[in-house]
Amino acid sequence: MITFITRRVLYSVPVILVASFILFWAVRSTFDPLAKLRQAHDPAVIAREIERLGLDRSIPEQYFLWLRSLIVGDWGLSTRTGTPVLPLIGDALWPTLQLAFWGLLVAVLIAGGVSVYSAVRQYSWGDNLLTGASYLGIAMPAFWFGLILIQTFAVWPKEQFGLSEPPLFFIGLQSPGQTGVLDYIRHLILPVAALMIALVASWSRFGRAAMLDALSSDYVRTARAKGVPRRQVIWRHAVRNSLAPFVTVVALDAAILIGGLVVTEQIFAIPGMGRLFLQSLVAGDVYVLLPWMIVVAVAVVICNLIADIAYAVLDPRVRLS
Repeated sequence: MITFITRRVLYSVPVILVASFILFWAVRSTFDPLAKLRQAHDPAVIAREIERLGLDRSIPEQYFLWLRSLIVGDWGLSTRTGTPVLPLIGDALWPTLQLAFWGLLVAVLIAGGVSVYSAVRQYSWGDNLLTGASYLGIAMPAFWFGLILIQTFAVWPKEQFGLSEPPLFFIGLQSPGQTGVLDYIRHLILPVAALMIALVASWSRFGRAAMLDALSSDYVRTARAKGVPRRQVIWRHAVRNSLAPFVTVVALDAAILIGGLVVTEQIFAIPGMGRLFLQSLVAGDVYVLLPWMIVVAVAVVICNLIADIAYAVLDPRVRLS
């Protein structure tokens, strides 16, 4: 197992390097870091900036200079805010990680339970009800569902009952000057609910299909023929073997969430990675966009690495191959 993990980790390094070069080439080919400077300064100033930033060199040379600075922690200055990029991304990453962690945790628990129930009771009224709810969750736009949650659980109760503050907050992840757990939970419930609805809907359909495939396999029929109790057949044989493809889907979606929470963070005014990307993209801030994409690419590789390890734990044949 250690050899398998070591091999996977070493394999991830060149993947990250190749991805970073492709991203650097794509950004440098489409964005001009001196676009604003060219509008207000004379050619001599621009020429000095080009020489200082190394923009007159080839793309591979620029890439290695940029990579060296990135490794030593010099991520440059944001052209939008004038502040260092590294703490800017660090401040944005933490709220996104919190939101993604709680959203994934709750979504995995609910989707897993729904998958098992729907597969075991296939075509029952409960299965049909959950199937309809899943289709509704997949079709429902995230921003619309988020607005419904805000109106139903924050604005309406406050106005209806004359409360001094809403029962659930919908701006940020903490009230100014507050550090309590209760305040944190009241901020977290609505964005997590808005985030997990689409995940639960799609994962429960995928998990149901994987469970049905496992329940109809030969080893489950053999276990039943031997008289193994039904509960043991479901949880020890069917659920375990249906987990591998489920884990893969969860890992891939988890990686996408690091940079894909734009809508949720905008609706609930959470200063995370999605919001930072949107603001930097509008401002053409290349010095933030590039490290932002590298962080997301590294997150994708790490999540795939975790999925590979989990897959190997669930199915030992993966390690042998």
